[in-house]
Amino acid sequence: MRMRKVKWAVDYLNDANCLIEDPSALKGTWKERFDQKKIHVEIGCGKGNYSLNMAKLYPQEAFIAVEKNESAAGIAAKKFDDASQQENLVLIQKDAANISEWFAAGEVDVIHLNFSDPWPKKRYAKRRLSSSQFLDQYAQILSDEGQIQMKTDNSSLFEYSLIEFQNAGYRMIEISVDYRRETHDEDVMTEYEEKFVSLGQPIYRCVWTRNNKE
Repeated sequence: MRMRKVKWAVDYLNDANCLIEDPSALKGTWKERFDQKKIHVEIGCGKGNYSLNMAKLYPQEAFIAVEKNESAAGIAAKKFDDASQQENLVLIQKDAANISEWFAAGEVDVIHLNFSDPWPKKRYAKRRLSSSQFLDQYAQILSDEGQIQMKTDNSSLFEYSLIEFQNAGYRMIEISVDYRRETHDEDVMTEYEEKFVSLGQPIYRCVWTRNNKE
């Protein structure tokens, strides 16, 4: 479902302190900006709860939240700015279709894909964040031991993604078809995740690494 425009949130982006307006200008210098911290990138952060709470949980690591929807990004930006102590958290309000232009080779340690739009129609498959178009770019920017951590409630997207990751040369290191059947305090819940868990729906999760790519 497409989010309705939230005027105050769109307007807030004009003055948001956490916003990185030109991420490509920081290509190759992100580690310096964050004092050599481990860098996480959440693509499609929505209203920002996951990246914000992870940044609080792991203050020794850095989190870059990416969201193309202006309204959702504005809401996230307000949350990030209100949590002014979170110097390890920034926001990029752009489409991640050209994410390899923002980061240098090996600059990102973890990519988070949380409840991404499944784009169920086949003609839109290339828009899925786990399509080969994106996976090839992730491989360019991930560190040697870098990971992609994916969570979804959509079984069809999960099945599609497993094949795409494998075909792109990634190696699976974790998989669960009911991730929240056990407690995972190390990984906070997104808003969507809380909703699905409350309804008793399974959460699918997989973790992949590129350290075996040629």
